[in-house]
Amino acid sequence: MDKNVIEQYKVEGNGYHPFLIREGWQVAQLNYMPEQHIDNIKKLDVHFLTDEVFILLKGEAVLIGAKIEDGNVVFETELLKTNITYNIPANTWHNIAMKEGSEIIIVEKSNTHISDFEFFQLNKAQITELKQKVAACFNNQQK
Repeated sequence: MDKNVIEQYKVEGNGYHPFLIREGWQVAQLNYMPEQHIDNIKKLDVHFLTDEVFILLKGEAVLIGAKIEDGNVVFETELLKTNITYNIPANTWHNIAMKEGSEIIIVEKSNTHISDFEFFQLNKAQITELKQKVAACFNNQQK
């Protein structure tokens, strides 16, 4: 045999890194970057053609889901636990707040990061509400 049958991947460096892309699906790793700190989250995004799966490898992160109707946003937040698989269904607005050192695996339809996304800019009141909800998730973990 010329090639190993078992492949290995290790992703380092801050940011979003698709590292295993195959026909129809991909695996990416999101390592903490300042844009994912709750103080810097100013928008939500949506994918129309794929669910998006999140698995916390290490650190602390809060998954943010939202329903938007007529510009009004209703947030749902979930403190991620390691070894649990979380899914954001297609057509669901979302983002993720992360603390420094956090790492997350993401599984989704291939090339989602290139062409299947739209953004919703949050206003000041929505940003304030989101910060409060995320802070409450992080604070409840500390107790």
